[in-house]
Amino acid sequence: MVKNIVILGGNSHPQLVTNVCNILGIPPCNRILTKFEVGESRCEIKDSVRGKDVYIIQSGSGRVNDNFIDLCIMISACKTGSAKRVTAVLPLFPYSRQPDLPYNKVGAPLSKAPTLSASGTLARKEDYTFESVPATPGLDRPKSAALTDSVALSKALSKTSLMYGTAARTNGLGGNNSNNNGSNGINGNDNSYFRPGTASSAGGGATATATGSSTPTHIHAGSTSSQAEAAAAAAAATASTAPPYTTHDYDNHTLVNGFQAKPGYKKWVAQAGILVADLLTCAGADHVITMDLHDPQYQGFFDVPVDNLYGKPLLQRYIQQHIPEYRDAVIVSPDAGGAKRATAIADSLGVDFALIHKERRPTKITDRQNATMMLVGNVTGRVCILVDDLADTANTITRAAKLLKREGATYCYALLTHGVLSGDAIPRINASALDKIIVTNSVPQTEHRTLCPKLEVLDISPVFAEAIRRVHHGESISVLFQYD
Repeated sequence: MVKNIVILGGNSHPQLVTNVCNILGIPPCNRILTKFEVGESRCEIKDSVRGKDVYIIQSGSGRVNDNFIDLCIMISACKTGSAKRVTAVLPLFPYSRQPDLPYNKVGAPLSKAPTLSASGTLARKEDYTFESVPATPGLDRPKSAALTDSVALSKALSKTSLMYGTAARTNGLGGNNSNNNGSNGINGNDNSYFRPGTASSAGGGATATATGSSTPTHIHAGSTSSQAEAAAAAAAATASTAPPYTTHDYDNHTLVNGFQAKPGYKKWVAQAGILVADLLTCAGADHVITMDLHDPQYQGFFDVPVDNLYGKPLLQRYIQQHIPEYRDAVIVSPDAGGAKRATAIADSLGVDFALIHKERRPTKITDRQNATMMLVGNVTGRVCILVDDLADTANTITRAAKLLKREGATYCYALLTHGVLSGDAIPRINASALDKIIVTNSVPQTEHRTLCPKLEVLDISPVFAEAIRRVHHGESISVLFQYD
């Protein structure tokens, strides 16, 4: 019997809490964990935790968000009750599959609308060379008034020139220098900005432009009055058919929302994994114990110690004790991400290894990226043992089994640490080429076992009970990682 320790359980996995307490020889802590009518969580610790070493067991399954908030509230309640240390025990860590990835699988970054070439067609990638001149944004945008060769740019575009127009007229910034009335914009005393679809003229020094004209007409000093009137009439005629906005007008909602997601690129998404780690530490967790994190680097996001237990010894023991032909079998990883985990088991057992490469490419019909699975290795006439850390919808594992059977495998096992099996995973497994699937009880499996005759469950409560005992007494837990 372990003394001065408190085991507190959440609502996610009561059976695991009972098993751990039975192994340690202590009763679970008496607590009240319910919901108010509004849906908010209510937690009340009935036993004293002052000066105690508290371990709260809550798995990331079922109602994941509710269970996680319950865990944070229980941690805070224990810290408020003057607990010496609070350790969060999460057999399946929630949000561990999205620790720091700012992209999604098929995503796309915000990409600009396609650029039009000089001929008015969509510019292709092949049209660009090192000598290419960048395309002018918005071919229908009118050109601005030009400066003469002798004008100093810094003086012509000075604040005084823009505000009063005097220096602009003096230095030849378009318009008739002898005309003091000027025109709208920077060439006259009126400081209003040019708006598309308008034309202005005065005397012989007016500038007539129209949005939507690819070759706007500019009337410089010395032009005749008839030319100015003709240009103004042409501008007025095209103004009615011109687009109501320029390419830099933020009132144009079609331009503001003109960034569309394109397949083949990545889209920024929230980094929920880092947030979950911060929430646990802010709630008051002093230590975290979990098993087979989907991304091992997730441990680095915590400011407190994290013990990531491995399910490898448990799975390896099952292979040796329950698969008599395992020495001639092939350990198979269903994707490249789990190759390291599968090769570790294959090397320990001294058996062959195969890999299923999953490649995602968009099809010609749709931009949706479908995964194509390719087998690397020989499995003809052999028993295959698929090894992975987690199965949620079981789509990957069932497709892998189908591929292995098509390549000549005689029998197909699937060994998984976390059998979440959500959605239609159970019917998919029952109809798949899998002959047997073995999971641990890191999440409740009672209902799954009744619905799936292929399912077999391994108990991990002894592993967590021993880890809790060793952490409580300050002993090393490295022995839990080893099995020969």
